[in-house]
Amino acid sequence: MIKVWDYKKEYQNEKEESLAAVEAVFESGVLVFGPHLEEFEKKFANYCDCKYGVGVGNCTDALEIALRALKIGNGDEVITVSNTAVPTVSAIVSAGAIPVFVDVDEYHLMDVSKIEDVVTEKTKCILPVHLYGQSVDMDSVAKLAQKYNLKIVEDCAQAHGATYKGKKVGSMSDAGAFSFYPTKVLGAYGDGGMITTNSEELGDISQRLRFYGMEKKKMSSGHWNGKYYSLEHGINSRLDELHAAILLKKLNHLDEYILTRRKIAKRYDNELSSTSMILPRERHDNKYAYYVYVVKHPKRDLFVEKLRERDIHLNISYPWPIHTMAGYEYLGWKDGDLPITERYANEIFSLPMYPTLTNDEQTEVINAVKEIDKMLM
Repeated sequence: MIKVWDYKKEYQNEKEESLAAVEAVFESGVLVFGPHLEEFEKKFANYCDCKYGVGVGNCTDALEIALRALKIGNGDEVITVSNTAVPTVSAIVSAGAIPVFVDVDEYHLMDVSKIEDVVTEKTKCILPVHLYGQSVDMDSVAKLAQKYNLKIVEDCAQAHGATYKGKKVGSMSDAGAFSFYPTKVLGAYGDGGMITTNSEELGDISQRLRFYGMEKKKMSSGHWNGKYYSLEHGINSRLDELHAAILLKKLNHLDEYILTRRKIAKRYDNELSSTSMILPRERHDNKYAYYVYVVKHPKRDLFVEKLRERDIHLNISYPWPIHTMAGYEYLGWKDGDLPITERYANEIFSLPMYPTLTNDEQTEVINAVKEIDKMLM
């Protein structure tokens, strides 16, 4: 069986240093808001070419906190895409704002030429999603944000280490939001997230909002003060010491992970170019981190069925555009409003893509794809 993602192989490769990290946390006696989190926040922010990092419980919280820190809330409109994971939109709604969708381009990314069409007097923010590990055209987003005095929050959940014109995702906006869910390019062994920013004020507000709106200060003894006093309404969203310690170790391997993913993608590109599938494309000014390797085929469902019969497992990201889901029907969008997004939802699926995918496993996937492709032609 070839899995969509194989946590066990990754764990075996990094078992010694991961367990050492866990032991160091237990020996320290500090499980939350400790030195490992502080160090990881600094090092990950630095990796993203940002000054500040704020560790939180997950990327959904990172997005919500970033929006709230930017004073985006009730009745404000946030422009984003429907071809994304539900948490992107869930965070906007949780912040009290209204998601407004634009269609996507041939790279599965926000079609920046459509943004201006939906800007209104209520628009306060653009939230581009660097889907599948590739950056949106951020120069165009920045120009529109400047023209209409809008904030920008980047959804970087799937794009750790990806770049646009040499700039790291998460550094080209007011704030970036990252996920450390286990399957991600940089993943923990549970949930985790991070806000990145170059604004000290935004960083301070985000730290407060992640902890019930309270401002935690250290006393001269080095311990946190015990005053439970909220300056504003916040939430409980913490990246704990255990995961921060593990992520510190794994951060040292992030560039290696991305290089391996890119090599796997290059082989898929070369060996599947003669098939009838539409393969992913890398924008000329991007470095694609290849969180997933997403292809398109008009007979997607049959293709997927045949691969699963061969014990090759894969994902469809995402089979239902968010604007068509019952949970967001109240927003007033309907089938046909985003034609490219809707067409892609019926055609896309992703082949196995992770650093521990072996050459033999990839060969098996490639051979199966070629056989099925001939069968369906």
